[in-house]
Amino acid sequence: MPNLGPIGASTVAFLTFPLLSRSGVLEKLIEESSSADGTACVIQLHDIPGGAKAFELVAKFCYGVRLELTALNVVSVRCAAEHIRMTEEYGEGNLILQTEEFLSEVFSSWKDTIIALETCEEVLPHAEELHVVTRCINSLAMKACSDASLFGWPMGGGQRTLQSPGGSLLWNGIGTGATPKPVTSDWWYEDLAVLSFPLLKRLILAMESKGMSPDNIAGCLTFYANSHLPGLQKRNSGNQEKNSRISVQTEGEQRALLEEIVGLLPMQKGVTSTKFLLGLLRTAVILHASSSSRENLEKRVGIQLDQASLEDLLLPNLTYSVETLYDIDCVQRILDHFLVSDQASAETSPCLVDEGQLIGSPSLSPITMVSRLIDGFLAEIAPDVNLKFSKFQALAAMIPDYARTLDDGIYRAIDIYLKVVLFFQSFLPPIDEFTTLFGPTGSQSGSCAVRTFQNAHPWLTDSEREQLCRLMNCQKLSLEACTHAAQNERLPLRVVVQVLFFEQLRLRTSIAGWFFVSDNIDNGQGHHSLDLPKNEGTISAAPVHIKDSHNLKVGIDDMRVRVCELEKEYLSMKQEIEKLGKPKSSWSVFSRKFGFKFRPQVCNPRDSSVAIQDPPKGGPA
Repeated sequence: MPNLGPIGASTVAFLTFPLLSRSGVLEKLIEESSSADGTACVIQLHDIPGGAKAFELVAKFCYGVRLELTALNVVSVRCAAEHIRMTEEYGEGNLILQTEEFLSEVFSSWKDTIIALETCEEVLPHAEELHVVTRCINSLAMKACSDASLFGWPMGGGQRTLQSPGGSLLWNGIGTGATPKPVTSDWWYEDLAVLSFPLLKRLILAMESKGMSPDNIAGCLTFYANSHLPGLQKRNSGNQEKNSRISVQTEGEQRALLEEIVGLLPMQKGVTSTKFLLGLLRTAVILHASSSSRENLEKRVGIQLDQASLEDLLLPNLTYSVETLYDIDCVQRILDHFLVSDQASAETSPCLVDEGQLIGSPSLSPITMVSRLIDGFLAEIAPDVNLKFSKFQALAAMIPDYARTLDDGIYRAIDIYLKVVLFFQSFLPPIDEFTTLFGPTGSQSGSCAVRTFQNAHPWLTDSEREQLCRLMNCQKLSLEACTHAAQNERLPLRVVVQVLFFEQLRLRTSIAGWFFVSDNIDNGQGHHSLDLPKNEGTISAAPVHIKDSHNLKVGIDDMRVRVCELEKEYLSMKQEIEKLGKPKSSWSVFSRKFGFKFRPQVCNPRDSSVAIQDPPKGGPA
């Protein structure tokens, strides 16, 4: 007699005996629903795991039809068999036993285990009760932590090339004899990107407990984030086609995923790339992630700021009070984290010196690399007309003086900032012109126009310009920077005089060194000339010394020409200072500041003598 069994939205007709002979639950339900007159009974199975599709496979097994188990259906069939009690009590070799045996075969394959774990989400509560999820995770964690070279066939699926156990590649089952590529440590990143993050999180924790390295954990999370967060995909366009299978998430789901990834990333310094961390920080700002997640990312970036690039550090300003194009406050907080970390590491090992620095290696210390990065950042934000003087000065002053080996970078940033400010100041019309253009300043449109224009193009006083120039050390400027600064009309006059003074002092020191070397060479030539009759082997060395001496004298002559040019500039600068209101007092302050008293000198480039010229009347002695 046929029996109707509504399963979810489907209604299927079955015979009674094959079902009740294999299932304890169906046997009980059929006995309770059977009527005395022998009419068909109806059984309700709304909560069966896997729904009608899984029950259809169970019914085929009960009817003796050959059941084809795969990694896609074995989990749902296993849960359905458990749900209707298809144990060995109701028949030898029942469905529970057969699905368990097939699951053991699935766990031996990396690809099939991932597929089975992915299908567990459809029947997650039942799969958790049967520990199928835990067994899948433990199997994957063990394989990921093992040496991939121990396995004959590649465990991953996807785009990987088929490879035979002997090592030759296969094409249509025919060995080509090509040498296979070695399996790298990141072979499993792409395969795990299909999992939901709750399952991936449990798998990551299982890998950590089995000794997975933090580098691989960070690499896996990086790949997963690039696959599931569209904001990161735009910056890494090469992964878009590969990850096109990933479903699009809402903004709230992306925000929750980002916060989970940030909390799961390893804390070790240098494990996660700074570029990826800054990308996460940019996406966190866009998605309005929690403040704790953003602070976590800022701290992670800060402790390894020396590995960052200028392009990644240019974070857009998306705050409610948008003043500047880039988020300067965020960069200040990141830099503060770096300085605290650098100071702590210096206190921990104060006597530890890098071996490369002892032998003159070109490698730079982290604080020096960060100083160059921040100087480049200042140069990038300097053209922003909304950048306030206080913000520019505060960020530049955070770098200690000893961190900069050369101050060319900060000089370039200051010059750009002054160039922009002075450019707009030169075009700033009087207030009367605003009345003509926008109406009276008392009106709403006129006052708004004046306020907007003045805020957009701030005015720098002479005192502020001097404070800005104090951020750089004139003694640390290169020769090219000194030459540029000496002719820079945007710099305060006092700064230009300092640059000329230190450049002249540097050249005088260089000339003194040249004279010292020249005297030693001349003495060496005389010594060799006395020994010529005694030793013929030294004859060939004499022309070399003569040539070196000639080149040295040519270099000294060039130096003298340069010194004369600088002294002329110095004299003209001195005359300009004397024309100011306080020539004597300003010059005496400058002389006392540097501790030098000297007279201007006039020299002839063709003559080695140097004459001291008396200062004009009324000038400083």
